[in-house]
Amino acid sequence: MKRFAAKLQRLLQSEDGPTAVEYAVMLALIVIVCLTAIRAIGTNAATTFNDVATQLGS
Repeated sequence: MKRFAAKLQRLLQSEDGPTAVEYAVMLALIVIVCLTAIRAIGTNAATTFNDVATQLGS
């Protein structure tokens, strides 16, 4: 039991855990920004293609 407590204490004092969490949060934010940008570009491209199709159809 003492070994478990010592390992738990070392884990809580370690800098690796918080660093990993920080990287995970940054990665999540980057993914959200990328998905938002891709969605905006896709919407703009669809609008442009629809405008061109409308002009070619008339």
